[in-house]
This record gives sequence, C-alpha cells and structure tokens, in this order.
Amino acid sequence: MTTASPPHPLALRDYRLFWLARFSAVLATIGMVVVLGYQAYDLARTDYGMSIKEASFQLGLLGLAQFVPLAVLTPLAGWVADRYDRRRVAMFANCIDASVALTLGVLTTTDTLTLPLLFLMAALHGVARVFSGPSMSSIVANIVPADVLPRAIALNSIAWQTGSVAGPAIGGFLYAAHPAMAYWVSAAELLVAMFAVGSIKPFAKTTIKGAAHPLRQMIDGLKYTWNERFLLGAITLDLFAVLLAGATALLPVYARDILEVGPQGLGWLRAAPAVGAALMALWFSIRPLKHNVGVKMLWAVVVFGLATIGFGFSTHFWLSLSMLAVLGGADMLSVYVRSSLVQLNTPDEMRGRVSAVSTLAISGSNELGELQSGLASALLGPVGAVVFGGVGAILITGIWAWLFPELKNARTFEPQFRKNT
Repeated sequence: MTTASPPHPLALRDYRLFWLARFSAVLATIGMVVVLGYQAYDLARTDYGMSIKEASFQLGLLGLAQFVPLAVLTPLAGWVADRYDRRRVAMFANCIDASVALTLGVLTTTDTLTLPLLFLMAALHGVARVFSGPSMSSIVANIVPADVLPRAIALNSIAWQTGSVAGPAIGGFLYAAHPAMAYWVSAAELLVAMFAVGSIKPFAKTTIKGAAHPLRQMIDGLKYTWNERFLLGAITLDLFAVLLAGATALLPVYARDILEVGPQGLGWLRAAPAVGAALMALWFSIRPLKHNVGVKMLWAVVVFGLATIGFGFSTHFWLSLSMLAVLGGADMLSVYVRSSLVQLNTPDEMRGRVSAVSTLAISGSNELGELQSGLASALLGPVGAVVFGGVGAILITGIWAWLFPELKNARTFEPQFRKNT
C-alpha cells in the first residue's frame, strides 16, 4: 500500500492567507525602510548640511533607533507569542506599523519631517517588528503538517524575498514621483496583511507548561536556545557575519554619491539581494535541502563575505547589482538552514520564545550592522567600511567553524545535538 504524498502548502487555505499576509507586510515594511534611509541621508545632506561621512553616521543611528526596541522587548514579544493568540498579536503589530506609515505620510506631505521625528518613527517601526516576528514565524507550524514544514519555510522565504524585491523598487519609484505616496501605499499593504492573518482559522496551540512566573518563562526560551549547540552556532554565526558585513546600510551613500543613480537606483540596489535570495528560496521550495546542511551554511557565509567585498569596490551599477544578488542568495541559504532548525527542533509551547531569540539575532545583525557600518564609514569612508565588513564575515566563519564543530559536522536538520538540561 503506497503512502499518500503530503499536500503542497499552497493547497491549504490558511497557509495561502498566511503567505499573503507575510508578502503584503514585507512589501510594505521593506519599501518603507528604504525610503526612511534615503530620507534620513538626504535630510542630513541638504537640510542639516552634513558631509558624506557625517550623513553616513546618521544611517547608523537610524539602525540603532530600530534596534533598541528589539533588544528591550524581544523576551516579552516571544512570551506573548506563546501565551496569546498569535494571529491577534500579528494583527496588533501590523496596526502599529500602519500607523507609523500614515504618520510618515502626513509629515512628508506637510514638509515637517525632521531627523528626530524620523528616528522616533523608526523606533516605533522596531516595536512593530519585535512583536510581528515571533508571532508570524510561529504560526506556520500550527497550520501545516510537520512533513510539509521545510517546503512551507522555503515558500515563506519566497514571500519575504519577493516582497523584498518589489518593495524597494516600488518604494523608490513612488518616492521619486511623490515622497509621501510610498508611505500611503505601505499603509494600505499593511492593512491587507492585517486582514489576511485575521482570516486564518483559530488553531489549537500547546499552552506553556507549568505555572512559572512570566519572567521565568521568558528566560526559559533563552536557556533552550543556549543549550542547543547547533541552533546557537547557526544563530550567532549569522548575527556576527551580517553585523560586520552590513553593506545594505550604506546603499543610500552608494546610490546618491558613488554610483549616482538616485532614489530609483537605490530601489534596485536594495532589491538586488532579494532577487538572489528569492531564486535560492524557489530552488529550496522545489528541492528542499536535506544533507550536509552545516557545511553548506558555512560556505554560504564565505560567499556572502566575498560578494560584499566585490560590491564595496564596484563603481559600475550593473556589477554592483550582480554582487548584491550573489550576496542575497548566499544569505538565503543561511536563513533557510536556521529557520528550519528553529521550527523543526523546538516544542510548540516554546516556539514563540525561541523564534524571538532568532528574530533578535536577525534584527540585531541588520540594525546594529547599520550602526557598525555608519561608524566604520565615518572612520574609513563608505568603500572601506563595506570591504572591511566583507573580510570580517569571512574571518567570523572560520572562527565559528572552530568554536562550533557541530555546524560543519551536521548532516541533517534532525535534533541530534540537543542536550538534556
């Protein structure tokens, strides 16, 4: 008797709604962040009369403004995702982000946007992200069968990367046509995401075991991640590699003053990594990664560093786009391995808290990477900062392969390295 093949994730109604919500939210937020970065750099150069290095540092501060809420609220957000209806938590986060987009639209239309106000809106955007990440990441395991989960994770990445391709391009074109229009469209897309996730049917969810204090339950999520050697190594490798090689933070500098392609060119530059990542995610949705996952992840980070160095030295728009696409594809492989580990190796009652730790690492690498890039650019110039970051990512990979031999020895996603606590 033959065993029936598992259903494709898109054959499931609730997963289709989840995919739409994820795509719409990413389309909105990535497009909004690109415009925020360009506005911050442009305001610093024009209204405040800053030099290139000084304005680059403002981009680093913008990243810090988004990271602080993530650093402070991540344990709470993970606990909330495990304690309450994950659909409603995601809707709440989308509502906050939609309010941010509407406010930025009004401030831009009335020409009253200043750097302090822009930093405040960036911080509120960080609040929305910290609650959205764990809840959305945890929902998918509740609405698809376990044997379909790796393929669903790859499709999740396609939603993310497709939104990351279209969002910056759309945001750049809309900003060039009318700056406030980018924010109005982002607000509408976030409302679509809120409606879609709210339409997912209620699902049974394992409740948090025991009656421990909420603070104790938050700490349990951190302890679980710490004791999972493979998981800890994968998360921290991505954290430090992207923290150093944060080339995307300086894209406004490249678009305005090095490649001289303006806000429309910035949209394409920001979308290029997502093109490479989307192609890689599409491949994994067809052929899920099954063997030698650790070694492949390590080599992907090396390629990520090399592509970052290539982009740093490039003064040609098309070469820069190519290097960013390679960078994005390599990063996608790392994200795919880490996401599969989190979902397949974590009990459902802890999935929100562990996902929150992973989200903090991802966001920390991005936002703190922007701060590092801004500081490095102020000292080394934008080209020196990007090249320095690429070299650093390669060195980090070698160090992590030595510190965490579990990574290079890992063959599959099976929880073979779990330690009893």
